[in-house]
Amino acid sequence: MKGSLERKWIAGGFGLALLLMTGVSFASYRNTIAITENANHVQQTYDVLNQLATLYAELLIAESGRRGYVFLNNQQELERYQLAVAKIHKQLQVVQSEIHHTSIRHEQYQHLVALINQRLELLQQSIILHQTEPTAIAAQNLITENSIRLRDQIQTRLTEITAQEKQELAASIDQSEATIRRKTLLELIGILLSIAAIAGACFALYHQQMQRQKVELLEGTLAQEKELNQLKLRFFSMVSHEFRTPLSVILASSQLLEEILQELVDESKLKNLQRIQVSARLMNQLLTDILTLSRAEAGELEFKPAPLDIEAFCLNLLEDIQASQAMSHSLQFVSQGRCTRVNLDEKLIYSILSNLLLNAVKYSPQGSSIYLSLICKPDATIFQVKDEGIGIPLEEQQKIFAPFYRGQNVNHIVGTGLGLAVVKTCLALHQGEIAVSSEATKGTVFTVTIPALGR
Repeated sequence: MKGSLERKWIAGGFGLALLLMTGVSFASYRNTIAITENANHVQQTYDVLNQLATLYAELLIAESGRRGYVFLNNQQELERYQLAVAKIHKQLQVVQSEIHHTSIRHEQYQHLVALINQRLELLQQSIILHQTEPTAIAAQNLITENSIRLRDQIQTRLTEITAQEKQELAASIDQSEATIRRKTLLELIGILLSIAAIAGACFALYHQQMQRQKVELLEGTLAQEKELNQLKLRFFSMVSHEFRTPLSVILASSQLLEEILQELVDESKLKNLQRIQVSARLMNQLLTDILTLSRAEAGELEFKPAPLDIEAFCLNLLEDIQASQAMSHSLQFVSQGRCTRVNLDEKLIYSILSNLLLNAVKYSPQGSSIYLSLICKPDATIFQVKDEGIGIPLEEQQKIFAPFYRGQNVNHIVGTGLGLAVVKTCLALHQGEIAVSSEATKGTVFTVTIPALGR
């Protein structure tokens, strides 16, 4: 029974594909005939337009030859005139034979032929007049004026016919293009439907097996990624641990040495010790940020919200930053609303606010003020960090949260580009949001909003 059902699916798929291909072939054949007819019509129209242009050119040559013979008595010009007249009669016969294939009306063509014949008669009269009365200049001038008038009428008529033909030509080309597009689209749809019919028959048979293989492959890939994330986390944890101890020794030793030498040497000679301290703090912060991001990527960044005295926390944070940074900035704290204890993860909030404050210190001029504002609402806790620093250009404000991205205006200021990425990662666990408001050279305001998690 199962084998019979499979054969029916395959036979039905192939039968449907054959039916579709037959219909597509028939429609394509009809479209091809229409395209061929349009192409022939376009070619014939082009030929007639070329013949009319050649006819007008020969009329100009005949006029030029007539004038050369009449006014200059040049026998070669007479021969050129006669040759042009012969070509004109031949061109008229060619156009006459092809005119029924185009959209030029018979009346238009007959009017054009009549004008051409009138002009040829005038030219012939001029030739005969010159041969019989060479001194009849006034009569020749009158013939020339009439010839010019007829030339203008012929040119006007040719312009009308040409414009009409070009319009019809454009319509034929558009129709051919539309037919080609329909043909192509129809063939493409027919091929796709045929392939879909055949593929559907086969896909119905092997769908379950393919799904099972896909699930197994996905499970294997996820297991490998999880293992790689674990290895990466262990590696960064090991590197962080191994580097923190010597960095702490370097930082403590440089601070102690600075305190000892502060009374003995000039302030300018202590800059190297201060550079050591800054570099050690930067390296320590880099390790902390990398470890935080690695834990978040591995899904092992802990989120443990607990009641936190948020005002005391902010004051202690400012004291820590003031004590750890050799700076002349003024750190100000402002609290609004009734702020008591809020359910937050203390480590993650410390990482968020410390990174924002350290960035404010880093990118603000010495002696400027930096404000940490705390706004407590029933449904959210809001932190604002405001500085008077170099600012962030508007076009870069959506990019600064990407790891290792740094603004174009930071110049020589040392940094890693990880701080705001850490802020974004830690804030995501709180389901919070961060907004930035800044202008270049006018300072920056970061606003962190964390919804209430319960008291």
